[in-house]
Amino acid sequence: MLKPLFAFAALVTASALLVPTATQAATSNSYRISYADLNLASDSGRLTLERRIAFGARIVCEIEDSRELALAAATNACRSQAIHGAQPAFEAAVAAARRGTVEVLSASALIVSAP
Repeated sequence: MLKPLFAFAALVTASALLVPTATQAATSNSYRISYADLNLASDSGRLTLERRIAFGARIVCEIEDSRELALAAATNACRSQAIHGAQPAFEAAVAAARRGTVEVLSASALIVSAP
């Protein structure tokens, strides 16, 4: 009589633990990158922002580096997609800097996010 009750309790407990994990997996990671301290009209400023974007891609793609080829390929694909996704914001920021457009400091940032 108690075996079905324990089995049901274990199932309910496992389901409760699984739901937050599935919900967290559905959300994408994002990382805010400020460029308020950079002169994007210069080559060095653009290169620094590109390095920051690459660093942000490493952070949002939390897949650890591995010697397993499938995992390494997934990591590289995630990072490439994150960098590619930030490209329009990067280009807009560089274009604004070339035009001499002034931005408020809090607006001088872009977001890198994992797909």
